[in-house]
Amino acid sequence: MCSNNKGLTYRDAGVDIDAGNRAVQLMKDSVKATYTDGVVGDLGGFGGLYSLAGHSMEEPMLVSGTDGVGTKLRLAIMMDKHDTIGQDCVAMSVNDILVQGATPLFFLDYIAVGKLDPVQVAHIVGGVAKACQESGCALLGGETAEMAGFYGDGDYDVAGFAVGIVDRPKLITGESIKAGDVILGLPSSGVHSNGFSLVRKIVFDHKGFTIDSEIPEFGKTLGEELLIPTRLYPQAVLPLVKENYIKGMVHITGGGFYENIPRVLPTGVTAEIDVDTWPTLPVFTKLQEWGNVDWPEMYRTFNMGIGMILIVDRADVAPVKENLQNRGEAVFEIGRIVDGDGPIVLTGTGFTKL
Repeated sequence: MCSNNKGLTYRDAGVDIDAGNRAVQLMKDSVKATYTDGVVGDLGGFGGLYSLAGHSMEEPMLVSGTDGVGTKLRLAIMMDKHDTIGQDCVAMSVNDILVQGATPLFFLDYIAVGKLDPVQVAHIVGGVAKACQESGCALLGGETAEMAGFYGDGDYDVAGFAVGIVDRPKLITGESIKAGDVILGLPSSGVHSNGFSLVRKIVFDHKGFTIDSEIPEFGKTLGEELLIPTRLYPQAVLPLVKENYIKGMVHITGGGFYENIPRVLPTGVTAEIDVDTWPTLPVFTKLQEWGNVDWPEMYRTFNMGIGMILIVDRADVAPVKENLQNRGEAVFEIGRIVDGDGPIVLTGTGFTKL
């Protein structure tokens, strides 16, 4: 038995309230920098308040999405670099609600840690806040949970929740997609934050690399390449949504092409995609080579260089391309919609169809 008569505290149990308060102070400025006109009140309330006044719509609808970063977090922890992983968290949810034509309004984050390091948490939230600003939404609130004995020291998890708004008559559902429509692809920045269980299996277990391994094809270390954050697509896509150009959108995430594209297609049509119509990023070429991964498996798991797909009418292809290119956005014409029973067919040099 303990002979010390001093009473136990929450800190003795592994939870440091003072460290939590310091983390809040460190992140306060970056959070406030994301505030938009809709934010009501200040940081520190029990719930975030957001006013929908000013959104003049026929039938406004809220669109919500939630996601996490997944095992890419292990790379950030290994590299002790935490200022970009927040963008992955924002992008995974914001890009998802974007495909229905929603303008992001606000975002909330949840960070669970083993032992709270105020500076580390401030870096994570700083990345979240920066991504929110780029996406045009407010970081309305969040939670940092110190879970002593549950996560190891230095370990953490990050999840996020995005809410956007769309006028119901302008909701993008894919139901108007028909044979003859064209499939456009917007490039990804890299692996984004999907398939990292396979990535880690290939590079660490199979090849024996370290995060500091120099890969000539990347022009940087392995860790630097893999930690490139998920691209945010609202700035690229929302101007097209406003012009009613887009009939269907697909965020290429876990499940790759085969699982994600069918979610937006009506019955009776097939998406034919030529994988030779955009450049393959070196990171995917090397992962396939290092792991001897079948190409169909690569396209089932990764984005392969295309992070967002837009399906548009043939007559709108030229103005959509011009709109994107005038704003400095790259775009590739990667396929077409045809009559058919199967949801997706991939073709191209060296590719074996399933």
